[in-house]
Amino acid sequence: MKYYPFFLKILCVFLLIPGSNSKTMAGIEVKNLLCEYQINPIGIGVLNPRLTWQLSSFEKEFLQSGYELRFATSLAGLRSGDLIWTTGKVNSAKSVNVVYCGPDLKSMERVFWQVRCRGKGEEWSHWSEPAFWEMGILKPSDWKARWISFDGEKPIKGSKPAQYFRKGFSLSKKFKSARVYVTAHGLYELHLNGNKVSSDLFTPGWTSYKKRLQVQTYDITALLRKDNAIGVVLGDGWFRGNLGFSKQNSYYGKDLALLLQLQITYQDGTCQSFCSDDTWNVTPNGPIIESDIYNGEFYDARLELTGWDLPGYETSKWSKAIPFKQSNEILIAPQGLPVRAVQEIKPVKLLTTPKGETVFDLGQNMVGWARLKVTGNEGDRITLKFAEVLDQAGNFYTENLRAAKATDVYILKGNGHEVFEPHFTFHGFRYVMIEGLTSPASLDQITGIVIHSDMKPTGTFSCSDTLINQLQHNIQWGQKGNFLDVPTDCPQRDERLGWTGDAQLFSMTAAFNFDVAAFYTKWLGDFTVDQLPDGKVPVVIPDALDGFGGSSVWSDACVIIPWNLWLAYGDQRILETQYPCMKKWVDFVAGRAGAKNLWLGDWHYGDWLSFEQGGVTENDLIASAYYYNSTRLLGKIALIIGEKEDGEKYHQISDDIKEAFNREFVTPNGKLTSQTQTAYALVLAFDLLPENLRPKSAVYLTENIQKFGHLTTGLAGTPLLCKTLSAAGRDDLAYQLLNNRNYPSWLYPVLHGATTIWERWDGLKPDGSFQDARMNSFNHYAYGAIGEWLYRYVAGIDIDPENPGYKHILLTPHPGGGLSYARAEMNTLYGKVSSSWKFENDDFVYEVEIPANTSASITLPNTRTRLVKMDGLPLKAENIQSSDNLQVKLGSGKYMFRYPAAAIKSAISSIRK
Repeated sequence: MKYYPFFLKILCVFLLIPGSNSKTMAGIEVKNLLCEYQINPIGIGVLNPRLTWQLSSFEKEFLQSGYELRFATSLAGLRSGDLIWTTGKVNSAKSVNVVYCGPDLKSMERVFWQVRCRGKGEEWSHWSEPAFWEMGILKPSDWKARWISFDGEKPIKGSKPAQYFRKGFSLSKKFKSARVYVTAHGLYELHLNGNKVSSDLFTPGWTSYKKRLQVQTYDITALLRKDNAIGVVLGDGWFRGNLGFSKQNSYYGKDLALLLQLQITYQDGTCQSFCSDDTWNVTPNGPIIESDIYNGEFYDARLELTGWDLPGYETSKWSKAIPFKQSNEILIAPQGLPVRAVQEIKPVKLLTTPKGETVFDLGQNMVGWARLKVTGNEGDRITLKFAEVLDQAGNFYTENLRAAKATDVYILKGNGHEVFEPHFTFHGFRYVMIEGLTSPASLDQITGIVIHSDMKPTGTFSCSDTLINQLQHNIQWGQKGNFLDVPTDCPQRDERLGWTGDAQLFSMTAAFNFDVAAFYTKWLGDFTVDQLPDGKVPVVIPDALDGFGGSSVWSDACVIIPWNLWLAYGDQRILETQYPCMKKWVDFVAGRAGAKNLWLGDWHYGDWLSFEQGGVTENDLIASAYYYNSTRLLGKIALIIGEKEDGEKYHQISDDIKEAFNREFVTPNGKLTSQTQTAYALVLAFDLLPENLRPKSAVYLTENIQKFGHLTTGLAGTPLLCKTLSAAGRDDLAYQLLNNRNYPSWLYPVLHGATTIWERWDGLKPDGSFQDARMNSFNHYAYGAIGEWLYRYVAGIDIDPENPGYKHILLTPHPGGGLSYARAEMNTLYGKVSSSWKFENDDFVYEVEIPANTSASITLPNTRTRLVKMDGLPLKAENIQSSDNLQVKLGSGKYMFRYPAAAIKSAISSIRK
């Protein structure tokens, strides 16, 4: 590692002395520093991490013109000028994902950093508060720990007892800091001196375990004592529990195993490691008799190992751990977000069903488990069962869970007040049935513990229609329930797999609701390792279906999700990282398409779960349309990342596909061979038609909608439908679809009590009966992709593809649908964007907020320049980009526009034929 010469250190010290830099800009604050989308992360594996900061300024239209970053291995180094690297003063407006290019870093090394910025003039801001990141164990050779396992497990089919590992150790000197690096085959729960080390759940997370296994890092300094005991509980989890709907068990392996390295730094500067090895003790004879993700947990409190994670615990009846053979080459640092318990829900009702069942209603379909509070005698058995809905008669309904038992069992130890929460299982439910109580149930006995990947909420949407607000609520809860380390299709039945189609269709909506950059980055890593040698992409990731895949829409996620991350976060690295996977996939499809440039004859999911009476969209049309779209996007991506030759190649291929598509599927007057809403939405959204045929095909789409009076689309068409109508100038029809209260529609489930998004438009039929129990989830987020349209069109917050990540924002509200107001906020990497419109008396009032270091183009609907007041004053000529469709360009700040609403109301009320 290279350090600055002595004379540069002295110069840095001078520059850091308060008051020594005479030109500082007091009106600007640098804040919210992030490293790889996280605040002060430890244990990262990115060798050149990306750094982001936000700016806060009282000055309107503030743009950063320069920045300076400095780095040190200690806070004292930042203060003294003992730096390892500095960018120097860089003339740039970039404040998102700035790459660290300093000296190479070692395993477990911590780096502190600060940033300061400049605006229009020469004055610089004060240095930000320091932030840091810390590297994990970067190389297999840096591991001193050894994999260990348990020998002597009895062969049991299905769920097996959890295993308890422990080791005592003492410290001979005063310590300064301590880290533990840990991973496992199976799921682990880490304890030190009687305390859980972290609130993280379901660690090490779900990856393609034979190719990628995450290692978590925890700061355990505050938990250390002179005499210590470290303990780890291992459960089956995804690794060897039940997985998938084909009743697979032990899919990744039969043996649980542990790898743990505890690294202590003493105050005298020396270091010591305490590692997993064959001196550890292990037992399967604890209280967790069974714990399975689908079936639930069986916990016998009489078998609790009191004090097992404390120093001095007697282990004479425990076994010695045995060495386990496992390469460390597959170990990676976490890139995603930990799963955590994020909320508690109290039941709203205690019911007795017609069958006499005692059922708690939590009022919300949620994902997690129930915390049980109970008193009773030793050996009493309490059973908790979980369901999403009650049946037509009001009884507990679990048929749609298929083979998932979704049952927790707790055996009391008979020691007064007892509390139970499971360890390695989760359920999707609104209702909890309790059995085995010896006294009447009380409402406070059950608390719903909501868990999901710890995504930071970013977007909010609301409007004057309470049903649409409930729809938005349902969309967000559907995302929370299904973003549990991987984006699952559903959280309740015997499936819960990372279906790629659902995820790609919802990915832009997901990025409006929550910060999903790190979440998707982690998941996309498994696309690369699970992709088949011929380029085929499995339809579920991690691949738990033995390579089954190659379906359009689903496998195209490998291109579309990285592209949407580029749009939402300006993340070029994800494009670079995933580019080989994208390219192999498109080349695979090209091989299937051949000289015809059309993907014909193969099996696909198609427009899954579409309204049958609306007609069937040919799979060949959908597959060929997606082939074109992925190839076109790949060409764009290639140019963005500097692969110019590839960019030109794939642009040419996409042109050839477009020409072939029109010959095969489009008549000379713009009609499609499949006369369906999905077909027209695809070709219009993907720009597959010649310019002269677009208006005609848009008319055919609108005629189809008017014919049925409702949508007929399935998974492939639904996310595109309202966007396509609005782009064609038919907001009226888009709102008509949104406002429809009858089946099939988005509001039909809302009116039938839904609190999440349903898998089927009619999961609960109008007569009160259920759809086919074999596939009828009431928490299946894909149709929630309408959320993107609510943000981008109704409220008007949109992304400029030429300046992604909200560097330049498009604010274009679309009033209509009988709404009197709509508002949305979006916390971007630059700061908060807001867009809020309302009708106030005879005026249209539009308020926006634009964060510092960005700009926005604001399109004001149905008005003329002379009628508009901005912050009470006439518009300035220099702000007007276009007067035909009035567009104003502004920098950061808060602004209010007001003008007469007559033209808007007239346009809304005139129904177009």
